[in-house]
Formats: sequence, structure tokens, C-alpha cells
Amino acid sequence: MFKLKRTKFVLWRPHHTAPAPKLVIGIFTSGNPRSLTSRQAHDLAEIPGCPGLWAIDAVKCGLVDGEVYHYWFEVTDSAPHRNGQRILCTDPTAFTVDWRLLADRQPPPYSNNDRDPASVVKFTNGQLVGCDTTGEEFVTVASIEKARSAANNRLVIYELPTSWTRTNLHGDPQVGVGTFQDVAALIDPKSDPANFVGVAALEAGRSHLGALGVNALELLPPADSFVDREWGYATSNYFAPDFDLGFPSANTSPTPNGDLARLVKTCHEHGIRFFADVVMAFGTRAPLENINFHEFHIDPKSEPDDPDAQQSGGQGQRDGFGGTLWRYSRQVNGYDPLDGQSRPLNPARQLMKAFLLRWMADFGVDGLRVDSVNNIANWDFVQEFKNLARREWQGDADRFLVVGEELSVPQDLLKQDRLDGLWNEDFKRMVRHAILGTNDAKEPSFEWTIRKLIDCRLMGFRDGAQAVNYLGSHDVEGVHNERLFDFLQNNGVAFTEERIKLAFVCLLTAVGVPMIFAGDEFADEHDLSTGHPAKQRDAVNFERVEEPWRQRVFNYVARLVHLRTHSDALAVNDTDFIHVDFNDGKRVLVWRRGRPGDGDDVVVVANFSNFVSADLGSGGEYRVPNWPPTPTGKRWREITQQRDVPPDWVGREGINAWEAKVYCLVGA
Repeated sequence: MFKLKRTKFVLWRPHHTAPAPKLVIGIFTSGNPRSLTSRQAHDLAEIPGCPGLWAIDAVKCGLVDGEVYHYWFEVTDSAPHRNGQRILCTDPTAFTVDWRLLADRQPPPYSNNDRDPASVVKFTNGQLVGCDTTGEEFVTVASIEKARSAANNRLVIYELPTSWTRTNLHGDPQVGVGTFQDVAALIDPKSDPANFVGVAALEAGRSHLGALGVNALELLPPADSFVDREWGYATSNYFAPDFDLGFPSANTSPTPNGDLARLVKTCHEHGIRFFADVVMAFGTRAPLENINFHEFHIDPKSEPDDPDAQQSGGQGQRDGFGGTLWRYSRQVNGYDPLDGQSRPLNPARQLMKAFLLRWMADFGVDGLRVDSVNNIANWDFVQEFKNLARREWQGDADRFLVVGEELSVPQDLLKQDRLDGLWNEDFKRMVRHAILGTNDAKEPSFEWTIRKLIDCRLMGFRDGAQAVNYLGSHDVEGVHNERLFDFLQNNGVAFTEERIKLAFVCLLTAVGVPMIFAGDEFADEHDLSTGHPAKQRDAVNFERVEEPWRQRVFNYVARLVHLRTHSDALAVNDTDFIHVDFNDGKRVLVWRRGRPGDGDDVVVVANFSNFVSADLGSGGEYRVPNWPPTPTGKRWREITQQRDVPPDWVGREGINAWEAKVYCLVGA
């Protein structure tokens, strides 16, 4: 279908075809209000031999060479709760949408929310060319060079909300959009911010993510959304980068394709892989709700016995969370947009696969995070999606990763090869118990809480690359899900710095792929309520990194990230607990990472209690028996304080309350 779209306006599988769907097209004109001028309407016709595919040749539409056009498809509305009126819909496969120009108003039961944005395309030399809203053509992004790309077992992922905040003159938070250009300013010291000018962490000469040392970036879903970045999991137009993220406040027109392409290119040039977060359980005001609801969507309340109505894993009826659920089981006969053949197929599956191909081909995506996999309600499709992504990936297999998110952590998805990895929600729950000094409710003891926390194989994972571990994530709804700083405050921990650092030691020395929720690296706190709206994600505030104690946390975490991305010992699964001390109120555990005999050991001494070694009356030392031998030509270095350990103090340094020390072998 992508080839056909070069010369035709193409609409796939409209439900009502009498009267025929139409193309409504014209030229965007600025004004008050903005308008569509030179408006035309043309009937579409079904392409012979391509059942379900309707189109019109671009050359038959009287278009002017070099002109940029805004357009919709006019269809008879198929939404079951509507009365079958004609309605203008966004092209479901448009590469660019323009929310500055909305479809015509409709009488009730339609509201202003039913006015779809215009699709955008340029007509050049008889071809329809993808472009931004004023005709800027974007250059596709090449895959990251192998020499710059981290293997999966050396990843540290940075999860970044697309909603940011700053403090105004009155001390109140002002929430804004962290655009693609703002994100680039976190990476490239030569890039300037757009909406967050004046925030020191983004200013020219600074590279926040470079200083932190992460090697993978995961934005909350970057595809276009109906909502104004208030909740990132409400995708509307899957093939188009988000309008708001590509429309800095100082710009006169949006450039989302070009801005996203430049951002990913910047990531790749700085050795950062780009993960796309995709939402495929439900769409929010996606145009196919009107074009062909019955084949693409389902309302479980109206069809509770339909196979598409229930979540996978026996978790009950699916929930659209304000959106409309996609249907992945029902088959039809018709044209397949992926290969142009006619066959039995599921339309929603093929639509999502086409969307995947667009993002991988044009934006050089080298990792995927699939949201709410049980709510997708079809593990067969999840596996098809993962397999297609891996077939399209041109690089080494261990430099691409497809991870699923499901809070119940259904490891059968891994055992059945449906996905490469899963978000490990159990890690977040367990580490939060650990830094409060309590054992996890699902574990028999505090010791086993830590053992499983540090070695995900004890939870059932086969390999560290299968488990994405995190201290917190964008999903801050509910008790114990708030940002780490607020979690400690809400549990009566007044002095949080030590325990936040301890949590990061666990994260960055554990078996698994560590992920940092943006802001946690400097102990950011909530600017937004976690209860209103009910599922509010927090907006990151990069101003706070300048506060002295938060800068200490940031520097501490950065040292650990550097160790994580460079240490051979932390890139393998091998883990041994060499010392456990629960005597006299102590909770000290010592673990060694790395293959025995490789000479690159990492040893962690972690104190999950108020115990202070100076209380022993032995010069403050704390002895760790079974300390690994020091190979010839090596010495021990303590990473968190960046200092070498005197040979006669190896394995006997003191330790403070809620402190962890991380030692590694380095050349003498």
C-alpha cells in the first residue's frame, strides 16, 4: 500500500460504500479562523483486484505541482452509537496531521471532539510525498552504527514523559510540552531547547543525558494523540509523529516528522538507541472508529461473549481507559496492505504492522516497548508484531529488543517466545519494600526479597535481557506507585538521599535491563496530583537538578550508570551472595557480579538498616569474609566515591546506615 500511496489517495476497508467515500482536499490558509481554500471533492473507487481498497489517482484531482495539500476522507459513519451521517475523517495512514485545521462541524450527536485533524501531503512531479505542514520533506534516519550501539545486556534505558514542568515566579508549577527539540537539547550540547529555554539542564553546552550516561531513550508514545499531552497513552493517528511534540511554541507551523528524525539522528550520533513506545490495545478517537468500527474495533460491554472482549491471561474484560479497543481476532477476506495480495486477514493486525514498518523505515527505531500486552488480548498478534520487527531490523540480534508491559508480569509470553522481554513490575515493588527495611509480602524473608531483587533468574527469567527493572515509571497512580522521593516521604522517611542512592545501587547492579524514569536520577518530586485525574503521570522538572543535594544524587547515579554500561561483570547473569549478616539488628548483604576467574568482579556491600559500623568499636571497619581474591596487576576501586581502596582495607571498610558501596576490579 505504501507504493500505491505515492500516486493515489488510498482508503482501506471503508464499511459503507454506497454512497462512495470521497476525498475532500484543498489548501490550508492562515487566518482567523484558519480555513481550507480551493476545496475539491472527488469520489473514490474500489481498485479492481484489490477488494476493500478504495482510491483515486492524484493526477486526476487537478493538483498543482509543488503545492502542499490538506485533506480528509468523507465516509458514512460506521460507529455503532451514531446515526450513519456523512463525516470527514483523517487518513488512517497519514504521515502528518495538522490539528490547526479541523473537519467541518457536525450537528448532534457530534461534538467538537469529533472534528478530525486534516491529513497533509505534498504533490511533486506527479507523486504524493510525505512532508511536514508547510512542505518540509524529512530525511529518513539510518540505523544506529554498531560501534555506537549498546548490546541489550549493556542497556540503561531512560523513560521520558512528554509533559514537563517548570516553576513560575509565584512558585507554582507550569506544565508544558517537552517537544522533540527540547529532548534533543538533553542530549546534544550544541542543541538549544524550544519550550524550556532558561532551564539550565537544557542549555547549550550541557548534555544532561550525556552526563548521566544512559544509552537508550524511550519517550512516552511519540505517535500523534488526540489529547494535549495530558496522558501519553491515547494514540489517535498511528503513522504520524505527535503534532504537539513537533510544534514548539515559537514556531509558526508544526514540523513533527523533521523534528523527530533529527532527534533520533542525534540519539544515534551520541550512542543512544531509540525505543518507540506503542499503544495497541486501544486507540483514542482514531479515524477507523468512524470508517469501519465493526472490523477494527470492539465494545466489550456490547459484545461480552466475543473472543475479542476478554484480556489474555484470564484477567477479565478488556478496558479501553477512555479509548476504543482494537479487534485482533475476527478475520475477513480482502486486500493485504503489507504485500498487496488478497487473502484472509485481520484488518487491525495488518494496520499495526504497517504502522511498525513506517516507524522502523523512516525513524530508525531500534527498540520497542509494547503497552498493556494482556489488554491487547491476543498473544498470537503480539508475537507476529515482534517477529516482524525483528525481520525488519538490519543490525545484530542483540542490539534490538521488543519488550512488553503488563503489571502482572506474565512470563509465559517469554517462555512461548511472544516477546523478547517484559517490564519487571515485581522489581519495583520489591526494591521499595527493601529501602523501607521490610520484606516483600510475597517473599518468606527480607533476605529472599533482596536475593530475587538482585537476580531476576530467581523470579523465573532466563536471562537479564528479558527483565526491564525500574524503581518507578510514568504510571504513578495508586499507593506505592508515586515517584520514589514522594514514596519515601509518604512513608515517613525524612532523610531520603541515602535510601534513594541505595535503591539505585540495587537497580544498576542487578541482573536485568535497568530503566530510569526521568527525574528519579535527581530525586524529582511530584508537581502534579496523583489522584486528579485518576491516572495522572508526573511531569518531569529538570530545574530541580540544580539543587545541591539533588545534584549529589545525580552525580552518584551517573557514576553507577557509567559502571553499568562499561562493566563486563554487569553484562552477564552470574551472581553470588557471598555474605549475609542479620545479627544484632543488622541487614547487610554482599553480592558479587561477574564470571568467576574473569578478573572483572563487581562486589556490592549493601546495608538495609540503621546499623553503623563505627558502633562496633573496631575503628569503624566492617569485615566481609569470602571476599574475592585480588588478581595480579589489579586493584579495587569504590565507584560511588570514585576512590581506590588501600590493599590492607579490602573487604573491611566501614559502612553507614542505609549505605551501599560498590567495588570493581581495575588495572593497577
